[in-house]
Amino acid sequence: MTHTMDLNWSPADLAFRDEVRAFLDAELTPELRATSEKMTSVYSKPEVSLEWQRRLHKRGWLVPSWPVEHGGTGWSVVQRYIFTRELAEAGAPPLSPMGLGMIGPVLLHYGTPEQKATLLPRMFSGEDFWCQGYSEPESGSDLASLRMKAVRDGDHFVCTGTKIWTTHAHYANRMFCLVRTADIGKPQLGITFLLIDMDAPGVSVRPIVSLSGEHIQNQVMFDGVRVPVSNVIGAIDDGWTVAKYLMEFERGGSQYAPGLRTRLARLRRFLRSGEAGETGVGLRHAITDVEQQIDAMDAQELQFMALLSRGGTPGMMASVLKIQGTELSQRLTEIELEASGVYGAAFQPQLTAPGGEVPGFVAPAGNSGVGPAYAAKAAPKYFNDRAGSIYAGTNEIQRNIIYKLLATA
Repeated sequence: MTHTMDLNWSPADLAFRDEVRAFLDAELTPELRATSEKMTSVYSKPEVSLEWQRRLHKRGWLVPSWPVEHGGTGWSVVQRYIFTRELAEAGAPPLSPMGLGMIGPVLLHYGTPEQKATLLPRMFSGEDFWCQGYSEPESGSDLASLRMKAVRDGDHFVCTGTKIWTTHAHYANRMFCLVRTADIGKPQLGITFLLIDMDAPGVSVRPIVSLSGEHIQNQVMFDGVRVPVSNVIGAIDDGWTVAKYLMEFERGGSQYAPGLRTRLARLRRFLRSGEAGETGVGLRHAITDVEQQIDAMDAQELQFMALLSRGGTPGMMASVLKIQGTELSQRLTEIELEASGVYGAAFQPQLTAPGGEVPGFVAPAGNSGVGPAYAAKAAPKYFNDRAGSIYAGTNEIQRNIIYKLLATA
């Protein structure tokens, strides 16, 4: 695959690239690659994610951006860029972001020595699989309005309330959660960042099936759940500070460009197959436009990685990249669906089977299967990606954040 962005790799960089490729050839099995090819969400299946996580952990390449003393690799910015790009091009499944990408950095920054010593090794090994308890039925983008209560009772909090849109809560054994511990003026005050055992008495999970027919999100109910006070991260009643720090990593902790470029290459292969439903000039112009935007984002993400490598925090760039990455992905899903033509229209989500192997597809007769195979992913991916500009704070909220930061700079 060719890249518009040419960084003129040094001999050492090329040797590192070859080392990564050799590792991928040895460890990225056909089954893992196939699962990644069929993904219609930003999340791979937990069993697949954990299998790939174990292989990366064994090699010592699980958390390249972390400090070396906590499992980081000490790689240069260029090496991290090469690693991410090679993973995307090889079709490696993404790791679940809630642990290593969100609560992990929070523990490094705010966790006590005891919390780090207990939780980080279990996170690396996959013993703990995390979910995020932020949104509530009436608290989404206005997260500070959350109402799930945690009442102090000696060395425990008693938690009552509900969380919603909780990704993989039906798999997770741990949740990092925002709870209301006091009403003391501003709604951002009196919130506490709490870790909850999903197996604790009083926790129940109800599936939410998406428009694509998949069971990824859930509603989680808490009925008098007792949680040790020692599970608080940061200070009691000051969880908003911790949450804002985590959100920077949720919004800007991913590199979008390599994955988008890989999807673009698959789209072009589909167009060359002769079974695409649409191949007109307008579609080709749209693909070129998206490719140019991916190239521009690629350069921004490299600068962003350089900032983080110098000890910086995501800050405003987290919002910028979140907007660009999710909206580019949505545009690409529109092009993919348009290229699918009649095959995309043949998608039939199986909404009656929560947790089942969705998506459904009714293939027109008399074709070789290339078109149906592509459309089986294109249609549900299109539906799933509508959420990209909503989760982690809507893109409208991100634009407000950028404006306020620029106005006060």
